Amino acid sequence: MWPWLEKIASACWDRVRRYAPTSTRRDEDGGSGSGADADDLLLWSRDLGRHAAGDFSFAVVQANEVLEDHSQVETGAAATFVGVYDGHGGAEASRFISNHLSAHLVRLAQESGAVSENVVRNAFSATEEGFLSLVRRTHLIKPSIAAIGSCCLVGVIWRKTLYLANLGDSRAVVGCLVGSNKIFAEQLTRDHNASIEEVRQELKSLHPDDSQIVVLKNGVWRIKGIIQVSRSIGDAYLKKQEFAVDPSITRFHLSEPLRRPVLTSEPSISTRLIRPQDSFVIFASDGLWEHLTNQQAVEIVHNNPREGIARRLIKAALKEAARKREMRRGMLLLLNFQFVGLLSQEAPPAFQG
Repeated sequence: MWPWLEKIASACWDRVRRYAPTSTRRDEDGGSGSGADADDLLLWSRDLGRHAAGDFSFAVVQANEVLEDHSQVETGAAATFVGVYDGHGGAEASRFISNHLSAHLVRLAQESGAVSENVVRNAFSATEEGFLSLVRRTHLIKPSIAAIGSCCLVGVIWRKTLYLANLGDSRAVVGCLVGSNKIFAEQLTRDHNASIEEVRQELKSLHPDDSQIVVLKNGVWRIKGIIQVSRSIGDAYLKKQEFAVDPSITRFHLSEPLRRPVLTSEPSISTRLIRPQDSFVIFASDGLWEHLTNQQAVEIVHNNPREGIARRLIKAALKEAARKREMRRGMLLLLNFQFVGLLSQEAPPAFQG
């Protein structure tokens, strides 16, 4: 139970429930989409659950041999917490975030007496510091931990307000009702990915003396020729010289010693007062958005029953990925998303702050 809400909300949590991939069922049909190899993917889902102001659905698909990702939904009578942690290089960072970030947020909110952007920012900072401390204690035994990191997307609904924080290229998109039963997609978070011109220019402005800060490698823009995302938890070897990875590991090799951090753990944070026309919010890691546009995703949600809708979104992305694979003559498309979460309002809205 989150006791701080007893002090800072007029309605306290009478029960907190936490949902994560380990507590959900594997999809009975194996999570198959259209096309070859889809049957090999593992799909977990929760078709419908309740949160403080409506319902939610989520699904997790595993494409890699080892699941490097974690996600969580924590619900109570007055608030809801959603986290999507898209790991890379290993599962340690995403698992650490899942175990610590929400706890830091609870502690800091209790200390300040409210949820705020500053509380969310400090919770991210404490999580990053905690993980770097873990790396410092263990990297001599396990050097590869210095190259493990995770994107991090968090949403907190409290007192009719949605607090959003993001590192990396996971995304939150709201479906807004307009006119007579039409739905419009509004992206709520900013992607931190070197494929975006604005991000590349930001990196170049921060590193004017480094001509290799962003490199086009095999048709993909990467920071130092290694990683696409510019913000993360972890990836210590790209933030501190003390965590330099053995140069014999070519995948993480830097052409020259690190002079200053090339990645940051500073999240993009925003708040949104929830409006009657805000029908639902989709939280998903980058794989969904690689295959579905924001508008396509919200239309799928809007035009179908809510029960099992997260699973339906994943299957739509799998189908599109299979179609692209055929168009590219057998090129393997690795689906790198593990979580699609959907928070829906009651109709009419039922937020009781």
